[in-house]
Amino acid sequence: MNIHLLHKKSSKASVWSGGLTYEYMIYPKTANYADRDFIFRISSATIEQAPSEFTKFKGYHRYLVMLDGCLDIEINKEKKCYEKYEIMEFNSDDDVTSYSKGIDFNWMVSEKTHHHKLIITNKEQNSNAEIIILFSLEATVITINNKPYQMEAYDLLVIENQKKENVKLHFSNKCLFGILDF
Repeated sequence: MNIHLLHKKSSKASVWSGGLTYEYMIYPKTANYADRDFIFRISSATIEQAPSEFTKFKGYHRYLVMLDGCLDIEINKEKKCYEKYEIMEFNSDDDVTSYSKGIDFNWMVSEKTHHHKLIITNKEQNSNAEIIILFSLEATVITINNKPYQMEAYDLLVIENQKKENVKLHFSNKCLFGILDF
């Protein structure tokens, strides 16, 4: 089992048409964002222009969570509104226009994966998923099999669990909790 603690302050910024994106992790490490050959990518972005068009990624499912306010959005010409911390799921090839500014969490998952899910929780969890992601919404202590990890707001912890061992998780505050099986 490999555990990666990735701090927000260590993520690298790049420009997208509506602001900046901060990549935490692309998997596998040999993948290239521009080549669209990744299994998943986790990032946080600023939406600095309204309206702004989301970048399309054919062959990917996307989870997006606003971290600092609501999101007024249009998906394939249908208007929707998502509150702070409400999980939005969509096909990354959809036409998506944001009419809000703010900061988001973004998880793109290849449609070739078997199973993936994202929830917000502060309840104890048990999982044997191959990939477990934990994104702190505020300063948090996450305990993994009785070992604590201190996290600041918007830090990311990724567990690579190739042997599919049972992992026991405890959260001191609400976090985004995602699982993925290949």
